[in-house]
Amino acid sequence: MEVVVGDITRLKVEVVVNAANQQLAGGGGVDGAIHRAAGYEQLQQACRKLGGCPTGQVVVTPAFNLSARYIFHAVGPIWRGGGSGEQALLASCYRQAMVLANELGVSSIAFPAISCGVYGYPSELAAPLAVFEVQKQLDQGSSLQHVIFCCFDEVIAGYYRPLLA
Repeated sequence: MEVVVGDITRLKVEVVVNAANQQLAGGGGVDGAIHRAAGYEQLQQACRKLGGCPTGQVVVTPAFNLSARYIFHAVGPIWRGGGSGEQALLASCYRQAMVLANELGVSSIAFPAISCGVYGYPSELAAPLAVFEVQKQLDQGSSLQHVIFCCFDEVIAGYYRPLLA
């Protein structure tokens, strides 16, 4: 596992995880960046065929113009103060992405800080949860050899780095 600060769409991995909305509509932040880099129309057509995705779940599309093979669309929770099941829903996103990666036999995956942008999940709470869920899946055996936590800036990366030290 490693932490990278930068553009998730430029990473050389087999899976790019998208912090998606329930409609898979391509929004702002990492979702918008992934849609633009993958090819907005192609990706939207694939997403429309899926018919959306519930919070806490993950669905897959081809990666189109990205160097990755797949995009995993993970719908994280909107932060409502922590008492509305947000932790379980966010954990489910990471867990499901790891299980799906193993099922597809991929060796590398890059995660953004799911729900930490416009959905408002505090990064200092999300990072330990993300690392815990990923490590738990790796400990159970996995095809994954390289997991990247791709952070938008150094502040968010600062929550992940001590956890991987």
